Amino acid sequence: MFASIPSPPSEFLPGIGVRYYGLMIALGVLAAVWLARRRWADLGNDPDEIADIAVWAVPAGLIGARVYHVVTDWNSLYADDPFPAVFKIWNGGLGIPGGILFGTLAGFIAARAYKVNVPSLIDTMIPGLPLAQAIGRFGNYFNQELFGRPSTLPWAVEIDKPSALASVPEKYAGSTTFHPTFLYESLWNFGVVGLLIWLDSKYIFRRGKILPLYLVAYFTGRLWVEELRIDPATELWGVRVNILLSLTMMVVGTVWFLWGGALLPADQRGIKPVTVHPEASEAEVPASAEVPTIAAVPTIAEVPAVTEVPTSAASAGGALGEDAVGESGPEVDGPLAEVDVAEPDDPEAGLGVDPDERS
Repeated sequence: MFASIPSPPSEFLPGIGVRYYGLMIALGVLAAVWLARRRWADLGNDPDEIADIAVWAVPAGLIGARVYHVVTDWNSLYADDPFPAVFKIWNGGLGIPGGILFGTLAGFIAARAYKVNVPSLIDTMIPGLPLAQAIGRFGNYFNQELFGRPSTLPWAVEIDKPSALASVPEKYAGSTTFHPTFLYESLWNFGVVGLLIWLDSKYIFRRGKILPLYLVAYFTGRLWVEELRIDPATELWGVRVNILLSLTMMVVGTVWFLWGGALLPADQRGIKPVTVHPEASEAEVPASAEVPTIAAVPTIAEVPAVTEVPTSAASAGGALGEDAVGESGPEVDGPLAEVDVAEPDDPEAGLGVDPDERS
């Protein structure tokens, strides 16, 4: 068993010069898109819609993450020599809160543009965010950055990079093993992924509530991880700005989750939701799509009278010969019944009833 987690062998992939930091971020993005596609298809939707939206949301998230990092660490890292340092993203420096904000906004706008159901889309894609974060955090290990206070625990990470050790506060000078806060946050995020997917599978929450749940769950973990970190950071009132932000987002997420009711009505719980795209509304159905009608059924008055069909050959006035032609001759079945015919001047003429026999 290791006395500590050893330092990474290099910042670059052997032979090709690609940084592990960038590779971890790319793998995290791919994993997030893969998970969202699977979840979107499970709701009966086209998984390619996720890829279309990710084309906009992912770059926006990366830009937002970099902007947040530069703004919050401007005084400590960039104020003296800002350019081109602010653009060297491969050296590390992505602020998750900025990535969440920019990525979510871009995804929302893209979803509206593609006419995709926004609340269902958010619930589908959100679990992919902590998955991407969990994988991407291992890039900090290869860059030997964002570690915590000195530690002698068996899972403490060893730091041997001169520039990383130079950033350690003076009171911790001489230490070489530290809390692996990148690992703590990564494991926490994997747990958040599982929690969100499990809760969403119960179908008990209103659509759109997975995002505030994620905010509460993620920033709860970020709060205690941030408290362990010793890397330079902007402070307000002597407190790291990310600690204050975590507390704020925990409150915002809780209020958002409870606002308007978090749970579905009792009769709708446990029922898998059906995603309805806005473009499927009646107003957008093509005019040429005619609905077939059922032919009108004629009324009794419109049904033509049925001519009485003789029940026997005798009723036709004669017997049928061998060639099925009626022949004259004596009745086959017996004499015909006598029929009285009304006189022409009788008021009931044409009815075939003798007026003297009505009684």
